[in-house]
Amino acid sequence: MIAAGEVVQRPASVVKELMENAVDAGATDVKVVITDAGRTLIQVIDNGSGMSPDDAVLCFERHATSKLSSAEDLHHILTFGFRGEALASIAAVAEVTLRTRIASEEAGVEVVMAASENKGTREVSCPVGTNISVRNLFYNIPARRKFLKSDNVELRHIVEEFQRVALTRPEIAFSLTHNGRDIHVVKAAKSFKFRIQDLLGPAIVGDIVDIAAETSIATLRGYVGKPESAKKTLGNQFFFVNGRYFRSPYLHKAVMKAYENMVPEGSTPSYFIYLEVDPATVDVNIHPTKAEIKFEEDQLLFQTVMAAVKEAMGRSSVSGSLEFDNPEARDIPVMGTRFEEYRPSSIPTVGVDWNYNPFEEMPGQAGQDQGFAGQDQGFAGQDGQPSSGQSGSYGTRRYTDPNPNYGALFEDRTLPTAQMLIIQGRYILTQSASGIMIVHVRRARERLFYDRFLKALREEAHVSQTALFPVQVNVGVEGRLTLDEHGETLRKLGFDIAPFGPDTVVVNGVPEGYSAAPGSVETLVSDLLLILSDETQALPEVMEQSLAQKFAVLGASASEKMSSPLEAQRLTDALLQSENPEFTAAGRRIISIVPADELEKRF
Repeated sequence: MIAAGEVVQRPASVVKELMENAVDAGATDVKVVITDAGRTLIQVIDNGSGMSPDDAVLCFERHATSKLSSAEDLHHILTFGFRGEALASIAAVAEVTLRTRIASEEAGVEVVMAASENKGTREVSCPVGTNISVRNLFYNIPARRKFLKSDNVELRHIVEEFQRVALTRPEIAFSLTHNGRDIHVVKAAKSFKFRIQDLLGPAIVGDIVDIAAETSIATLRGYVGKPESAKKTLGNQFFFVNGRYFRSPYLHKAVMKAYENMVPEGSTPSYFIYLEVDPATVDVNIHPTKAEIKFEEDQLLFQTVMAAVKEAMGRSSVSGSLEFDNPEARDIPVMGTRFEEYRPSSIPTVGVDWNYNPFEEMPGQAGQDQGFAGQDQGFAGQDGQPSSGQSGSYGTRRYTDPNPNYGALFEDRTLPTAQMLIIQGRYILTQSASGIMIVHVRRARERLFYDRFLKALREEAHVSQTALFPVQVNVGVEGRLTLDEHGETLRKLGFDIAPFGPDTVVVNGVPEGYSAAPGSVETLVSDLLLILSDETQALPEVMEQSLAQKFAVLGASASEKMSSPLEAQRLTDALLQSENPEFTAAGRRIISIVPADELEKRF
């Protein structure tokens, strides 16, 4: 009646459908086993209700379902899907083996499908529940298999779908294994907050606050991130309705409007928002994978979400200040009419020895110059004031370095060859042949970073500075997979990032010119993930230029303001040796010359 039919786009589509079926079957333990990012094997094992031998054969028919008993049920859908239409689509593009048994039967049944054909059905011994193995995905559609992305990309999509299902059912235990390595193993949790902690780490839980609202159209509960924890990278933004994950740009705007003027532009906070609405007011069949849904009262829901998030932000901003209701808090003393008793009777005095001279020779060192030229002529008179002829100055006591060659090995001791004037740490002014040359510091650094990174990507020539102390950064499972996928590119650019567990990395070194401070490194890794998450396809040469430009902008933005004339001299010299010193890779001007004639006109 609705022509339902799933489209299997990638291995993650199969994982999503099979996990949802396991949850709908009443399972309390769901295991997902993946080999080669789903290309070779996708296996989902559950301890749910299972299927009878007749249903096991029938479930592979198109539009067959065991979740609806009448046409009216289409308007009150509370399950993830209609077990059947997904299995038919999966069996059309892969080799599927289904083993299942219901509690009332002593033996189970095995059904083998390939290219939508039943290859055999037999009675087998198996536990209560369902075990589905999907092998050689797209084996009969080479074009579709060819366009699958790398293993890390496909695995990242699988992890996303796994997390979306696991976050909806904290009472169910889930596990995800890839090539024999556990990625996620979560036990049944007491609440959604414990499930979020198990999946995404304790750092996320420490930065979220509860939200709750109840209206005539919806009941809302969940968690939203504190404004200071907002990040540039998209991630950990979840909407659920009646236990189902969905995307909603419209409701996302409601959340961001509640954070208006509270988070930096371009940053997005984390949120986990669970909605309970009347199933009759929701249409879940407007999207092939049910990732998007339609609400009847969408405007009222927008206002509800925005108000709930604003209220939570108001509570979180107060909780960090004073707790007036804390019985253990000490009372602040109140000063009454006898306040003068607490005032000091006099201003404290400081004793000063006006005759003290730090440059006098120590006893037993008479006759030794100690590096001072001239004799002691007295620095203060008897009255504590400077003696005549001195004017309060120490100009007659000149210090000479006992070792005149000290510092000769340090290049920083040399002076710039030209006069360099630094304006607000952002601009360099220096003399040129025709007038005054003005250099934009950040854009100059961007140009130099771009040239270096482009050379490193093409010739594998890189310079890395090792951090004094390695910095450990929690990036999540998806972030860890992203960094692993681009590990060779990062190494060429000068990043030394090593894996440390399934969701953590250790930064041992960064490219020369980048800050290696712990706080800067965490921000740097977040920006790296934002750059690397862009999967735009292009020619290899164009991709190299685009990547070098993004990392150049990142490095220039993270650099500190210019303060040293010598540093300004070095930057200017290096810029003038570049192939294109006047413009950045994006075409923005770096150098501006103010002719002497133009200066003369101003006077």
